[in-house]
Amino acid sequence: MPPSHVETTILPNGVKIVTERMAHLRSVALGLWVRSGSRRESEADNGISHFMEHMVFKGTKRRSAEQIARAFDSIGGHMDAFTSREMVSYNAKVLDDHLPLAFDILADLVMNPVLRPEDIEKEKGVVLEEIKMDADNVEYQTHELFCRNFWKGDAIGRSILGTAKTVKSITPDSLKAHFKSTYIAPNLLVTAAGRMEHADIVRLTEATLGKLPKRKPLPVLPVAQTSPQISLKEKKAVEQAHLCLGAPSFPMPHPKRFVAYTLNNILGGGMSSRLFQNIREQQGLCYSIISELTSYRDTGCLAVYAGTSPETLRRVVDSIRHELTRMKTERVTDEELRRSKDNLKGSIVLGLESTSSRMSNLARQEMFFGRHAEVDEILERIESVTAADVQEVANEFLNPAKMGLTIMGRLNGQRFTRKDLNC
Repeated sequence: MPPSHVETTILPNGVKIVTERMAHLRSVALGLWVRSGSRRESEADNGISHFMEHMVFKGTKRRSAEQIARAFDSIGGHMDAFTSREMVSYNAKVLDDHLPLAFDILADLVMNPVLRPEDIEKEKGVVLEEIKMDADNVEYQTHELFCRNFWKGDAIGRSILGTAKTVKSITPDSLKAHFKSTYIAPNLLVTAAGRMEHADIVRLTEATLGKLPKRKPLPVLPVAQTSPQISLKEKKAVEQAHLCLGAPSFPMPHPKRFVAYTLNNILGGGMSSRLFQNIREQQGLCYSIISELTSYRDTGCLAVYAGTSPETLRRVVDSIRHELTRMKTERVTDEELRRSKDNLKGSIVLGLESTSSRMSNLARQEMFFGRHAEVDEILERIESVTAADVQEVANEFLNPAKMGLTIMGRLNGQRFTRKDLNC
């Protein structure tokens, strides 16, 4: 695979620009990234990052909400935004001919939101409905409760949406204060991938974000500490018991992350995984069972999720514990290792075949690693993982004393203790 054409520029005020030219295409994907998300919030203003993401689309000093929507519709482009625990993204995909307009609109959103009091009050209703929608999803709520307990007392464990109480408490003044402290030059990153020139993106950035004043970077956050607990929450209105069992894992930049990816794939990353084959296919104990690896700058979690009936709940917990024990005591087979590696490599390569995915990958690598790794380098790192590496990391992760368990739903009085997690 030929080397990518990645270029980087830092403006005098601290805004960073990273681009990847893909001259054979006709599209350009743009991203304006705020390098902090919900984990920078206090408990009292939980949800304000996500709320700000909503509010910038309600109008700027130059465009109404309708004009923003019409501008993108008129050029056949796509615009989106999302908030996570560590970032906020405003992104767009357009034909290369419409790059200047698309960039101008995104820059307008992050520089000039009007934040009218009447719009804030209306948008509270929208976000409160979003919170209610997620409250009706027991699987989602199980994950949220697990995170809240696993990173107890830390903002990283709180909901990205906030709570009904914190959303209702947002005021024009608090929102403007958040904007002024967070949407600052050194906290902004511009990424672009597709048919464009790096110099053009730099010029567009200088004409807009380059006008922001130079400010001190935001302080580095303290490392998030895990506090694994066992939490059982009865919900008789649902038919199943939903469980999330997790252990601390590596942060995003850790050199052993590819071993962790491989382990997760073998354990519960797909239909050929051990959890799926042994608990769903052979025993028929559940419909959904997966393992997932969640990584942040300074912490991470390897978690297993399953939904099952109250009658089979204990068997599912015991079966998961059995598979975790096997990961620690037995080396994975050559076939499992090969399948996991090929799956990971395929997912990475196929996942980078669009301008949007390339643009997002530039942001991810810049924010978490501070450098751009070529695809071939990543594939080599995956290929270097051995069965011994996987077993070693399994023993490092899967310490029962550090594992957390959350079960929500119909429990029928069943109790679980740390002894039930021994593996």
